[in-house]
Amino acid sequence: MFPFRRFALALALSLSAAPLVLAQSSSSTSGSAPTPQDQQAPSAAGQSNQGALTVQARIRARREARRAAAIRDVYSHVYEINTGMGFMRFTPGDNLQRNNFYAWDTGFTRFYNERLGVTIDGRGNYGTAYVGLNHVTNSAVTRPAISMYNVLGGPTYRFYLQPKYSIAGRVMAGLAHGHFSGDTNGYSSTSLGLWNDGNTFAINAAIPGEYNLTPAFSLRLSGEDMITGFGSSIQNNFGITTGFVYRFGKGQ
Repeated sequence: MFPFRRFALALALSLSAAPLVLAQSSSSTSGSAPTPQDQQAPSAAGQSNQGALTVQARIRARREARRAAAIRDVYSHVYEINTGMGFMRFTPGDNLQRNNFYAWDTGFTRFYNERLGVTIDGRGNYGTAYVGLNHVTNSAVTRPAISMYNVLGGPTYRFYLQPKYSIAGRVMAGLAHGHFSGDTNGYSSTSLGLWNDGNTFAINAAIPGEYNLTPAFSLRLSGEDMITGFGSSIQNNFGITTGFVYRFGKGQ
């Protein structure tokens, strides 16, 4: 009888302890170390993002390299010749209204790098001055033809470069020769209110813009201020020039 009671008591204790053992086993299983697959998942995601960034960086680098090569192809030329025409509003005398000057223009530039060069420029300007009715000439001369010639030189600097276009700044100084009495029927130019024939200084400040048709050939448009010193005074003569540019002589 006693052995049966002992067996029954042991069985009851075993059944009551079973839930505690199962709970501890489940807790230890849920808190166990992550598997190798769990460890690799975040790492693989990070590597994927890093790879995408690397591809984008390579694309940007190749694009920048192509742009730099295109700029070198255009602006590595050592020499540049330009020719074209111009328009300027000129003051022909102290008390006379401005007249229109139409000009031819040609120049040569030697570049020392992609941006900096030295320009020599020559141009001729032709127009008609309105002198009005004049008692000295009995109104025989009212619109004499006048002209001015310039020889200039100075630095040119490209401050904005793109493969297809560029913008530069240029300052030149030199000589202006005025011929104002060639169409006055023998009267002096001063009797008509014009400047005396002769030479004076000239300063030209310009902002040339160029559009490249090919690496060696482009179109140019330039806004300019031509300062002259006729008649012991200062004239600010605003205008534009336009024309063609040809580049040659590749640098290193």
